[in-house]
Amino acid sequence: MFVIVSIVTRSAAPTRSVAAPLRRARAATFGYFGLNGFLLGVWVVHIPTIERRAGISHATLGWLLLLLGLGAFAGMHIVGPLADRLGARRVVPVSAVLCSVALAGPGLATNGWTLGLALLVLGFGNGCLDVSMNTHAVQVEAGYARPVMSAFHAVFSVGGFAAALVGARTLAWELSPRVTLSIVAAIGAVLALLAVGALLPARPSASPADVTAAGADDADSSSAPAHAATRRRIRVLAAVAFMLMLSEGVANDWSTIAARDGLGVSPATAALAYGAFAGAMTVGRFVADRVAARAGAVAILRWGAAVAAVALAIVVLSPSIAVTIVGWALFGLGLSGTVPQLFSAAGHADPATAGANVSRVAGLGYLGMLAGPAVIGPLTHLVEIRHAFVLPLLLCAIAAAAAPAVDARRATAAGEPHPVAP
Repeated sequence: MFVIVSIVTRSAAPTRSVAAPLRRARAATFGYFGLNGFLLGVWVVHIPTIERRAGISHATLGWLLLLLGLGAFAGMHIVGPLADRLGARRVVPVSAVLCSVALAGPGLATNGWTLGLALLVLGFGNGCLDVSMNTHAVQVEAGYARPVMSAFHAVFSVGGFAAALVGARTLAWELSPRVTLSIVAAIGAVLALLAVGALLPARPSASPADVTAAGADDADSSSAPAHAATRRRIRVLAAVAFMLMLSEGVANDWSTIAARDGLGVSPATAALAYGAFAGAMTVGRFVADRVAARAGAVAILRWGAAVAAVALAIVVLSPSIAVTIVGWALFGLGLSGTVPQLFSAAGHADPATAGANVSRVAGLGYLGMLAGPAVIGPLTHLVEIRHAFVLPLLLCAIAAAAAPAVDARRATAAGEPHPVAP
């Protein structure tokens, strides 16, 4: 994992001189994103085996997975303010250790009750790590003064791919989930602590003397409208995240089924639909930062969401599996850079509350990812499964229209231009 991170860091090295501590902080952030993707990937690969071991049905598993989402949502909203108060440097490693240790829980579960409890704890740890590492990523991006957020999310995807390879090998060796998940949990906890020293310290906050010198009354009167505008903007960003991550959730859970049932292809061939989506999204995230540096975050969100909408139209109208695969690849490419821009915009909206703002956007987005599969299911009773994709198509179109929401890139606390503004 950290070999991959080293390669990514060198390949994404800035063209101008950057201080060594900032480079180390970026490498450590890559490591935490990769670790998070790897931990979740190991869990996903072992879901069928754990389901059989717990002796539960598919329907019961579906309900238990909601506990995973509930735990993540709670963790996101708790750790966001903590990251603002204590600094991401303290919160990220603790969250990473918690998420790593919690991975062992599902492997130890023997029935539905213990699995549900394990998933609730795992979701909580994942939510804490998700928000805290994104908050630190915002801080690293501010130091680089150019977009670097999308590459972090790309490494998360690489971590998931590496987990699929490792999980396939351990399953081939017939290792039990208890052994595999416990070993990965222990290694993850150790790696989480090794990278602590490279993280950036918390941003210094304004002292009371500074506020007094500026005039408390003037500060209150001038900051109130700014804070109200920031809150409104965060709500818009969260709503856009909900729409785009709902669309991403549809691709994760329904792309293969739609190809199989709608076009009558074999399961192996249908799996290429999701593979095209996931592969294109990973590649797109590696190049999105460079595009954002040239074209700006608004262009990434507007044109990315628009391409995603057109791609879903291709999927809905596709007459063949070849065209469908192209459509899902375009969909992944379009979505690839959009959500990282939303997280970045939320974190930079007000550095003093970066963690809380990221938690609001990420939390509602996560709910969207959970809601997507649940919404499409009932629609399939009314229309053909591919026609149900018109809903995420419309949401992507609305998100494209809302792209200017990421354009107000000024840190209200410092009064400085946003560091990644073109």
